[in-house]
Amino acid sequence: MPLTRKAYRAAILHSIADPAEVGIEASYEYFEDGLLVVDNGQISALGHASELLASLPADIEITHYQDALITPGFIDTHIHLPQTGMIGAYGEQLLDWLNTYTFPCESQFADATHAEQVAEIFIKELLRNGTTTALVFGSVHPQSVDAFFEAAQKLDLRMIAGKVMMDRNAPDYLTDTAESSYLESKALIERWHGKGRLHYAVTPRFAPTSTPEQLTLAGQLLGEYPDLYMQTHISENLQEIEWVKELFPERKGYLDVYDHYQLLGERSVFAHGVHLCDDECARLAQTGSAVAFCPTSNLFLGSGLFNLPMAEKHKLNVGLGTDVGGGTSFSLLQTLNEAYKVMQLQGARLSPLKSLYLATLGGARALRLEERIGTLQPGTDADFLVLDYNATPLLSYRLKQSKSIAETLFVLMTLGDDRTVAQTYAAGNLVHQR
Repeated sequence: MPLTRKAYRAAILHSIADPAEVGIEASYEYFEDGLLVVDNGQISALGHASELLASLPADIEITHYQDALITPGFIDTHIHLPQTGMIGAYGEQLLDWLNTYTFPCESQFADATHAEQVAEIFIKELLRNGTTTALVFGSVHPQSVDAFFEAAQKLDLRMIAGKVMMDRNAPDYLTDTAESSYLESKALIERWHGKGRLHYAVTPRFAPTSTPEQLTLAGQLLGEYPDLYMQTHISENLQEIEWVKELFPERKGYLDVYDHYQLLGERSVFAHGVHLCDDECARLAQTGSAVAFCPTSNLFLGSGLFNLPMAEKHKLNVGLGTDVGGGTSFSLLQTLNEAYKVMQLQGARLSPLKSLYLATLGGARALRLEERIGTLQPGTDADFLVLDYNATPLLSYRLKQSKSIAETLFVLMTLGDDRTVAQTYAAGNLVHQR
């Protein structure tokens, strides 16, 4: 296979560490006139254009972007494929919202053709918004996961997904059994896990919709395939937490249910965690588990405000999640806009460079993929995007007043959306062009 080498010139910014651990200034690299060199889908060089240009062959193709910023591809650590068709559904909190909107919408995925159509729309939306990796809930139907992985594989995307396991407290038309969920998950793991850039996640929806038998088998799958992911929900809504106590009176609390069934670990991601306590954060951190912070969803469903400073205190890995369709946007820029407000309401600040970290390297660390994605370090996959400073007239005017890269970044996060993403690259391939 001939070597394909290309270079991209623009302002370039990426996170190299968590600002909470090293301070803001040591957490990022910025090249005002930078150059990114890509060989066969991997980044081979990154630096100042003035220093790198001389080392490149004369015939290399260089794409030069004016008034633009190259960043790593965004990473969404919590999103639901089958809820795409009900995003922006009015007027309920979590448990009523599931029954009124979510379950009927997910039932349509029994039809494989419907699953294929939605998977195409869903992946296009991710890429239009600059998301190159996502941790995705399917529906209870295996064909939802097949459809998603087939669409992702065509574009050589780094994606993680799983079939929902749900054997109680849901409509009959949407439940599996402990045994069928184990066998169907196993078949999907054998078919997809580790194929290209695809990974499988064992996916019990949340503790109230799984029997102890099903949770036991979910833990068993993780034991049988050590590099699998596990994704579920935790402590999103106060009513939900009370329900868990009623269903599992023998356990100390919500997290202890998952802990008991051996679902905590280095590739386990718990969505929301709005009402976690100190002890639970400490236990999550101790086991290497991560939390997906989903601000648009938490505000939209009235769930509460995620305590990021508490998570940081315990050195708990935190990624960002859009949680479509409880969340109201596929855009991680818009998600960061809301994350900033969630912090403001708690008297805390979210710096733009911490925000960039959450959307990129923080997400990669939550998924244990920081060697592959989340930065623009040489040797990593060439998943990156080009953000256009002139995407809208207001953005263009506002950015002309900017005095620093931090200010520019913050304006992109508050005024930016899918229109801001000019191009998205995955494994060096152009997968979205505005």
